[in-house]
Amino acid sequence: MLRTPAQRKALCPECPVARVADLVGDTQSILIVRDLLKGPQRFGELMDSLKMSSRTLTLKLKNLEKDGFVRRPPALSYALTQKGRALKTVIDSLRRYGEKYL
Repeated sequence: MLRTPAQRKALCPECPVARVADLVGDTQSILIVRDLLKGPQRFGELMDSLKMSSRTLTLKLKNLEKDGFVRRPPALSYALTQKGRALKTVIDSLRRYGEKYL
């Protein structure tokens, strides 16, 4: 993930791969999207599945929500938006690559 505005300015405007990686390129965010592709989940369910601290999960969910990938309806379950569901092909490609080469 690009940390500073200077890094974003240098890489992101001209490279769609860098822009997407900046938004969801860290391991935790990808795994949150992977789990939410199964359907809406409550915070505790995500914590149990992902084995990450509540602080990290909260931060990642807030960032995914801010960037339009995740929504949190009143029932306190997190779900993917259309933009988040569009990452399914990326997640599926990562899964196939991992199964074949790792």
